[in-house]
Amino acid sequence: MNKTQPALEVKGLTMDFGGLRALDHIDLEVRQGEIVALIGPNGAGKTTFFNCITGIYEPTKGDMIIHPRGKEPVRLNRLKPNIVTEHGLARTFQNIRLFQKMTVLENVMVARHCRTKSGIAGAIFRTPKTRKEEAEMVEFSYGLLEKVGLAQYVNELAHELPYGAQRRLEIARAMATEPFLLLLDEPAAGMNPKETNELDKLITKLQVEDKLAILLIEHDMKLVMSISNRIYVMDYGSMIAQGTPHEIAENPNVIKAYLGEAFDA
Repeated sequence: MNKTQPALEVKGLTMDFGGLRALDHIDLEVRQGEIVALIGPNGAGKTTFFNCITGIYEPTKGDMIIHPRGKEPVRLNRLKPNIVTEHGLARTFQNIRLFQKMTVLENVMVARHCRTKSGIAGAIFRTPKTRKEEAEMVEFSYGLLEKVGLAQYVNELAHELPYGAQRRLEIARAMATEPFLLLLDEPAAGMNPKETNELDKLITKLQVEDKLAILLIEHDMKLVMSISNRIYVMDYGSMIAQGTPHEIAENPNVIKAYLGEAFDA
């Protein structure tokens, strides 16, 4: 895997909502196998950026291109969210979106369906092929729960999990689609320091073991600075800085717009 090769290229991305420009000619690149953070004040346009990439919004202008490993590049513009997922891009959301009345295992299995081949007929008639695929789905999903440290909760309902575990379940569910690029929207939101430290280790583990490229929106600057290879900074829909954690911590524009004078890297 060559880390200099792009996983995601975004050029000139612009998003208008009526007379409001939420994104203004945004350029961003995530390379294969690296962790990139996107930071900025609330309302800067970060989640809008994620929504454009994942097909929830159709941008006004610009190009969004992904480079799945071993495949031809794919232009994301005008693709529906399920098609974006099939091409290897998965995300979590700022607000937890688990199926609360389903078990932990079922939550992961639901996401796994985009990689299965059995159609409606197979599900109805329970063919040997369907049963084999279901068994493989259970095994794969349980393996993901082990990876994120949730195997002990396998049969519990999602809403019964501790908050930090629900966040990790969202990541496991995204991983069930076998992405090469993972988008995490404020994964540490609401976590206590112990949970955040566990999340730090999990994200790094996924990057290394699954050779993922990861783009995360996050307000926890300690987490951002500890795991990111590079950081982009947005303010009022525009990109105001990019660089290594050290460069961002020293950037006066970033300190003024977001980090505050008391920021200590």
